[in-house]
Amino acid sequence: MELGKIVPHPPEAVLVKHVFQAYIAGESYNSLVEWLREQKIPYDVGRVWNKNMVARILENRRYIGDKGYPAILQEETMTSAIKKRNAKQVTTHITEAQKILRRLSGWTETKQIEQQVLGLLNMLLNNPERIQVVSPHPKSENVELQRQLDAVLSCQPIDEDAAQELIRSIASVQYSAIDADEYESIRLRRIFAQHPVMRELDAKLLKTTVSAIRVYSDKSIAIRLKNNQIIGRSEPQ
Repeated sequence: MELGKIVPHPPEAVLVKHVFQAYIAGESYNSLVEWLREQKIPYDVGRVWNKNMVARILENRRYIGDKGYPAILQEETMTSAIKKRNAKQVTTHITEAQKILRRLSGWTETKQIEQQVLGLLNMLLNNPERIQVVSPHPKSENVELQRQLDAVLSCQPIDEDAAQELIRSIASVQYSAIDADEYESIRLRRIFAQHPVMRELDAKLLKTTVSAIRVYSDKSIAIRLKNNQIIGRSEPQ
């Protein structure tokens, strides 16, 4: 203030103009904060520049002459900054199905994926018999038991009691694995047989039937069902 009048401080005016121009040009709050911290002009004595301070500058209408302050910006500049801020604050509504798609695929852009998943699941809704029991990969426990059995059978004379015990253990492990996949396949067939064909992806159906989604470089996909069956592309081309 000079002679009873509010006058702009030239270095601060230059700083404010730069903030507005850089923001309108596409600079982020973070990059503006970094630039401001390199300057010798603090927002307030003893305080370090942060994003909240940048936001307060961008919404301060005193810079265009409000409340008797001298204008250091044109109103069009303030309007452009406000429009840009409002556009950034508009968030796209994300459906529950899209959240699940992101988690299953690891992709944030799910629009194209969503349509492909919808198509594959509708195919299963029309043809639930396509759900099959998938032979499980040998469990590490089973591999070790088989190794022990081979060792017993290679020794003479054969320890028949040990061999029989190992054979029973291997059969038990194999049965438990197959039984789990059979249960999942039956459960999935029942779900797909009873659910109507979808016009939009149903989040509950997706969550209860699909365990993973693989997205290939050409944006084609394959889904892994809860019974480990792959639907769609199974191998990269």
